[in-house]
Amino acid sequence: MSLFHPLDRPVWSALTSRQAPLALGDARALRFDPAYALFAAAADASPESTAALAALNISANGMGLVEAGDMALPPGAVVRAQATCVQMVAGSLNAGGKAVAFEPLGEADAADMLALATLTVPGPFFEKTHRLGDFIGIKQDGRLIAMAGERMRLDGFTEVSGVCTHPDFRGRGYAGALMRVVTARILAQGEQAFLHVYAAHAATIALYETLGFRVRSPVTYTVLDGPG
Repeated sequence: MSLFHPLDRPVWSALTSRQAPLALGDARALRFDPAYALFAAAADASPESTAALAALNISANGMGLVEAGDMALPPGAVVRAQATCVQMVAGSLNAGGKAVAFEPLGEADAADMLALATLTVPGPFFEKTHRLGDFIGIKQDGRLIAMAGERMRLDGFTEVSGVCTHPDFRGRGYAGALMRVVTARILAQGEQAFLHVYAAHAATIALYETLGFRVRSPVTYTVLDGPG
């Protein structure tokens, strides 16, 4: 019987359920294929599990840990960055919001999605991140100017992620409108939506609260580099 809520350890929960086909490792430690995401998790804090985590490939992009409680770092790893975030959850959407014209994004848009995410840095985004879930976007004259989609998926929950707008088009409500669509689709499937945001970004948290998200728990986001 699990002693933690699945959202307390979202990476482990995703890689041992709906996204298990993308997992590398074994029962002691798992990580996403680095082409999709940098996230990894150990099964527990035992020396055997943390050693197994250390043995997983820490790619050039690093290895990311997301945990609600204290985490045991793999031996030999070097902390590149660490930040306190909050995990927010929505079981329903607040009324209101603007409607925007959007379209589904797919393989034909992969290069444009990566370019937009690289420019705006909504979070780690790599060659195959767009395949983690459904993405939608707004285009102007064929140019992708805003997008939002899904990342970690675990039993009963799907993460809203990759939300970004080109700097030339900010302030028009595109991000909130796309988030509302993505979240509504998740809720329509009988799941809850969740997301992560830096705890210091009070304005962003307030925006998400207007949509219907509530703060569930603080989480620590740690990016590791390999030894040497």
